[in-house]
Amino acid sequence: MADILEMRLNENTGEETLEGLSRTFPYTKSRAFLNRYTVCWHWHKAVELFFVERGSLEYETSRGRMVFPAGSGGLVNTGVLHTTRPRENACDTIQLLHIFHASLLYGQTDGQIYQKYFSPVLTAPQIDLVPLYPDSPGHIGVLEKLKNSFAISEREFGYELKLREALTSIWSDLLPLLPPVTEAAVESSEKVKRMLRYIHEHYQERIAVSDVAMAGCVSQRECYRSFQKFLHTSPAEYIKDFRLQIACRMLSDGNDTITQISHACGFGSSSFFGKVFSASLGLTPTAYRQKWQDTTK
Repeated sequence: MADILEMRLNENTGEETLEGLSRTFPYTKSRAFLNRYTVCWHWHKAVELFFVERGSLEYETSRGRMVFPAGSGGLVNTGVLHTTRPRENACDTIQLLHIFHASLLYGQTDGQIYQKYFSPVLTAPQIDLVPLYPDSPGHIGVLEKLKNSFAISEREFGYELKLREALTSIWSDLLPLLPPVTEAAVESSEKVKRMLRYIHEHYQERIAVSDVAMAGCVSQRECYRSFQKFLHTSPAEYIKDFRLQIACRMLSDGNDTITQISHACGFGSSSFFGKVFSASLGLTPTAYRQKWQDTTK
């Protein structure tokens, strides 16, 4: 099981870069140490099944926030914009993740299994995040299967078959727990993804809200509304937070000067960068670098 200590996004699409998903076996298993890096808003075509091994974390989608304590888990549907963060005072928050293309389970899209058991879920924007809690009687059995599925070893004979069997069983148990799919029109998040992609590609430059809106082919008013609806923040706040995430990575992983980092992340002067950084993280850039570089020694 691979350990995740940072998040990487595809610079062209804004989609999370997932290591290990191959064409012949589109699946990866990982353990995320959420206190050690910042998770920005992201999405992926793959389905995500997760289990909180330790601590407590918060998921956020366009529909709001949900808290997941240790022992809980859930499903994140394909293409869903989401972000996670450890809860305050939740030390050593560890999350176990199955991330896979659903085709691993259903085979072909023209088959009966896909049409009956997968298409209604994967194509329903109403189904974004499905929580599983140990204090809900209907969730206990699914959580037990989910927890045990992470113990399937790659060294076992028939590993791929056992894993697919376990994931299929979990999927089958999840179906009765899903919210009803209605016929009401639901706004697509594609325009938001286009706007995020623009920010991710141009964060080093001066960015105006009009630039972001143009990237999504929407008006500035619609840009503000979409960011509030899907991300619960403003375009300017998102730009600032994304720049800070890049700055944190550069501070903890590299040796560039504070001035170099401030310019590389689009903040301009090092004094302005230091002011914004301290207001958001409660540490100066220098203190942050010392704290995180010392922990990795």
